[in-house]
Amino acid sequence: MLYRFYVIIGTMFYLLFRPVLPLFSRSRGRFGYLLGERFGFYPENGSRISGAPKGRTIWFHAASVGEVRAVECLIAELEQRDNFVFVLTVTTGQGHRLAEKLLAGRAFCLMAPLDIPVTVHRAIACIRPELFVCVETELWPVLLREINQAGVESCLVNGRISRRSFARYLWIRKTIREIITVFSGVAVISDDDRERFSALGVCDERIIVSGNCKYGELREKDFRLTDKYRRLFAIDDRTTVFVCGSVRSGEEKFLLPVYEGLKEKCSGRLLWIIAPRHLERIPDLEKFFANSNLKTVLFSRCSETEPMADIILIDRIGELADLYAVGDFNFCGGSLVDCGGHNIMEVVRWGLPVYFGPYMEDFKDAVDMVVPAGAGFQVRDSEHLLAIMSLHLHDRKGYDEACQAATLLSRQSNRAASIQADLVLRVLPLSSDVAINNYKKKQSEE
Repeated sequence: MLYRFYVIIGTMFYLLFRPVLPLFSRSRGRFGYLLGERFGFYPENGSRISGAPKGRTIWFHAASVGEVRAVECLIAELEQRDNFVFVLTVTTGQGHRLAEKLLAGRAFCLMAPLDIPVTVHRAIACIRPELFVCVETELWPVLLREINQAGVESCLVNGRISRRSFARYLWIRKTIREIITVFSGVAVISDDDRERFSALGVCDERIIVSGNCKYGELREKDFRLTDKYRRLFAIDDRTTVFVCGSVRSGEEKFLLPVYEGLKEKCSGRLLWIIAPRHLERIPDLEKFFANSNLKTVLFSRCSETEPMADIILIDRIGELADLYAVGDFNFCGGSLVDCGGHNIMEVVRWGLPVYFGPYMEDFKDAVDMVVPAGAGFQVRDSEHLLAIMSLHLHDRKGYDEACQAATLLSRQSNRAASIQADLVLRVLPLSSDVAINNYKKKQSEE
């Protein structure tokens, strides 16, 4: 009953907006971004993505930036195993732009179809996947149901269900069970996630605990990025770099005293790099610092030939994970305010310690890894944050030990991508062309 109601609402939305699709497609705003693809109109040649080579097609479906990075790690692992055609659909414009940057020439990066039968039908018929891989908890009922009816095998990787989400899912347990039991294999991040998926109806033999493939080790070539940023920001041996990533609304007022305290204790220059979680907050941050009589510069305006301010606001998507490489003190936001935290392993994977606040509900698995290992430091508040950073500023031995712990943890975490790739290959059938052709015929008859 709940599923039928969901489909009726979605279909009414489609019928209402389909006639004016060309008008909205011209919009430059978030809603108009590749809107045609959201309605299942992909660049195609006959019944296949335009220009796709012959080969087994794996369709990854992700939400946004974080999940795209997980897919990139998994694709890198699969590329070492065999030749595949990779298609990645993403639900946000930010995620799509990052996907095209990370996976250029390696995967077809598309916007995900709206979860409406007619748009999903088009997407399946165009992509013709032999395996559908859902990343984390992108559980779209229509998409998963139609994938199953098309005879396409599916699996879920990097599966996680937070305590809050689990409590909500229990209210609609029957509907959730129908959605998640279509997966032939489920790779979850932690033992807690295994228990939650099992409680919601997934057979225990289908679940494996793999860890998080977002947390894979960096390849050697990526370390060249540090030289680029050091030149761009005029970083020398007397510069201490304080990076605050994914900063949420109101968090800057807690971080400002930390910056001021560190600046008093540093013998040289202190560079503060701030990346807001949402770029729409850039004007608010500029106003906040102007009211504090502090000069800032936007990342997009930085130049190696121009004088550099000591506070830089990151106004581009996809830079943060690489910017952590030049940080001496890297703080992950959304954790001094109650927003669930952010991916602290983006710091650890560079072999650097990470600092974060008390609110880390959405990344509890990562906290349970980094804190006991000595690679991360969870603080009570901004005063506690300043105290720990001040200690590490002068205790070089303790700081170096934390760096070594982060490097070791990063190497251990790299196993997750390999485990998940094994699951993908185990579920991937030899061929599903017959099933897809039958599905297309059935849809055309309807």
